[in-house]
Amino acid sequence: MISIGSAPADELEVKARVDDPAALQRALERAGARLEFRGAMLDRRFDRGGELEARDEVLRMRIFRPGDGAPAFGVLGWKGPRSQRGHYRHRPEVEARVGDADAVVTVLEHLGFAVSLRIDRTVEVYRLGQAVLRVEWYPAMDVLLEVEGEPVEIERAITATGLPRDHFFAESLPHFVAAYEARTGRPARIAEQQA
Repeated sequence: MISIGSAPADELEVKARVDDPAALQRALERAGARLEFRGAMLDRRFDRGGELEARDEVLRMRIFRPGDGAPAFGVLGWKGPRSQRGHYRHRPEVEARVGDADAVVTVLEHLGFAVSLRIDRTVEVYRLGQAVLRVEWYPAMDVLLEVEGEPVEIERAITATGLPRDHFFAESLPHFVAAYEARTGRPARIAEQQA
């Protein structure tokens, strides 16, 4: 099961494009990575008149729908302003698991928040040591791999993937969307429907 903490944390991560997801999965299995979740991961980012965006903050409800039919659950999260720490993307983050994501969404709407961004993807979440690796399939975009943890753990996990270190960037999703569109000449689609 995905472990979600509620204590404030510093999120450090990198992302890479994955050309061969099956080879990546085999490499993770050989390295002893443990599959913690497989299924849909739906993000709904909320804002109120652009005030959070102006402060470079994110309020997000993430809904996990397990592929094995287990009950869905949500994770309400706040992320602070972005920065870079060495080779890693950094944001302060606080998350809390919630049993009824729809009720939390209703509360946010009553407080004047509206969905500002939708991201829908199918994911596989692995743990290797203390690093979390998430393979992400979007409606129409490249497959991505996100690696999160402490620097030593991130680097150990990157080595285990077999992907070259210079394929990993301290960038967020818009960077990869732009790269996909520039390379293919096709529009990326990161949600089943737009916000």
